[in-house]
Amino acid sequence: MTYTTLISPQELAELCGSSELLIVDCRFDLADTHKGENAWRASHLPNAHYASLDQDLSDLSKQGLGRHPLPDIERFAAALRRWGWRPDQQVVAYDDATGSTASRLWWMLRLIGHRRAAVLDGGFAAWSAACLPLSSEVPAQAGGTIGLAFAADQIVYADELAAGLHDASVLLLDARAAARFRGDVEPLDPVAGHIPGARNRPFNDNLAAGGIFKHADELRGEFEAVIAGYEPRQVIHSCGSGVTACHNLLAMEHAGLEGSRIFAPSWSGWISDATRPVARGAA
Repeated sequence: MTYTTLISPQELAELCGSSELLIVDCRFDLADTHKGENAWRASHLPNAHYASLDQDLSDLSKQGLGRHPLPDIERFAAALRRWGWRPDQQVVAYDDATGSTASRLWWMLRLIGHRRAAVLDGGFAAWSAACLPLSSEVPAQAGGTIGLAFAADQIVYADELAAGLHDASVLLLDARAAARFRGDVEPLDPVAGHIPGARNRPFNDNLAAGGIFKHADELRGEFEAVIAGYEPRQVIHSCGSGVTACHNLLAMEHAGLEGSRIFAPSWSGWISDATRPVARGAA
């Protein structure tokens, strides 16, 4: 079977051992950037490779594009080569943060046209709770060459976003917690608030008890309410640095609301230019 949004631990367990399966561990901690890799080395799903948010899924050398700038395709292709990625594989990404980091890899795979990719619902915790196998064996790295390109029309940057907000042709959904959206607190970035015109959809609202995603029908109803007046293809997702925004994109796709995009620099990129407007409050 092909999984394009979410996969349960039980469904993934049935695929384990197949040469058509690639599993990638995306555990990452902003406060301790080595914690995720150390945890992977100690215990991970069988044959899982490791993706670092900072090193593989971002390029921190880029300026003005937020805290986790999207890397150039060459950097991402190097990671894919190391993992032995093939375009015909079922890729499954997981983390220990309710899918918030794994969804970044899921989105980046979609940007290269790889739709046979899913996030493990419930992540490492759900797999462990089901008493499914774990390993400390580090899989062999692969090599070779890959010719790839990102779908540029699926990545939104500040000028396009500002123009779309100005003429109301797009709707911006901010995935940060409500207190950060309002500007009551800001633990990570130098300016508090949100981009004027944005609506708030905290990514944690996508989750049910136990850190698994809500049923697709429930997600559809909730997103239809929050994007009222706009079609899914008019929706652009944002967050603090372009990571948890992918969680909302994943939730919408899982709910059958297809075609939304990501403002890759997100809030941290927006405020890198002091001339851009900032809003505070609930709306």
